[in-house]
Amino acid sequence: MRTERRTRLELTDAVRLEQFDSRNLAGKYLTFKLDTEIYGLEILSVHEIIGIMHITHVPRTPSFVRGVINLRGKVISVVDLRVQFGMERCDDSSRTCIIVVQVALDAATCTVGLIVDEVSEVVDIRPAQIEPPPSFASDDGTGFILGVGKLGDKVVMLLDTDRILSRSELAAMTTAL
Repeated sequence: MRTERRTRLELTDAVRLEQFDSRNLAGKYLTFKLDTEIYGLEILSVHEIIGIMHITHVPRTPSFVRGVINLRGKVISVVDLRVQFGMERCDDSSRTCIIVVQVALDAATCTVGLIVDEVSEVVDIRPAQIEPPPSFASDDGTGFILGVGKLGDKVVMLLDTDRILSRSELAAMTTAL
């Protein structure tokens, strides 16, 4: 059993690395911080950035769902990325932002707000600056990491907006509202 699992993981890693092409990931990314870590979202997936505002808690939603906001007449779910990524929750500050993104759900899309500690900047990451995601990222729930960007001595985790939340998490979030 262990050998079969290991073989499957090794094959998954081999396929992932074989299919990895940093040229497909190169481009502009909006970077933001959670604690001391830097993450990047492809700029085309970002609709807008808003400051933290009143968030209405929705009972019986998953812990990573902070609640909902009224964004110019449209109610959208807001996810606390710290909680989603297994980090300690912290109080909001004047730098706390909500990054509004579109997430694919089956044939439709859904608008979601992502709470981050602070938005940093838009950076242009070239193919030579992108490495494949760490090998442990293929089968442990971190498949939302597209690659690792290298900016000087900094590392930027490049995220797949459509995979930050699993299909079941998105479904649970949308049915709870």
